Amino acid sequence: MFRLCYWGILRRMSTKRIVLGRPAAGEYAAYYEKYIALVPGNDILGVLEEQLALFTRLFAGRGERDGEFRYAPGKWTVKEALGHVNDTERVFAYRALRIARGDQTPLAGFEQDDYVRSGGFAQRRLADLAEEFLQVRRASVALFRGLEEAAWLRRGTASQNEVSVRALAYMIAGHAQHHAKLFEEQYFPAIPRA
Repeated sequence: MFRLCYWGILRRMSTKRIVLGRPAAGEYAAYYEKYIALVPGNDILGVLEEQLALFTRLFAGRGERDGEFRYAPGKWTVKEALGHVNDTERVFAYRALRIARGDQTPLAGFEQDDYVRSGGFAQRRLADLAEEFLQVRRASVALFRGLEEAAWLRRGTASQNEVSVRALAYMIAGHAQHHAKLFEEQYFPAIPRA
């Protein structure tokens, strides 16, 4: 019985689409415009779901040697960059959850380089980090899909800037798109083939 109920709820959630339009400039700090601009159209849930296939394609068949590659001195390795994408999505989704639930507590920023240094990504398998991306993204999609329309428009404070839940969803997608482009254009073409 529970199993049927659970799958019925999941099916209903999977067809729910709320299209509220793109976030306005006042819904996020100016710094994030570069990420939001990378997100096409108004169907943010569709974009978040499409990126599951994009990242699956990007990392299919990639080995551990690829994961250790950095395209220039001082740049993160592939594994560090992917770990950063995963961490950032978690932080942004957590902010979205807090703000969507009406929590007005100002949320602290995070220092991405500190997170990468402490992330232990070099000791992880690239395939595990790629799978982690898929799991984190599925959780984000479930969070956003479960929100009522009013929650998308709620605003709070993160990193000393006002931000809306809707903007956070676009920031997640745009940040992932930014790094996907780096993987496609800077990292993977430059990896020497053995």
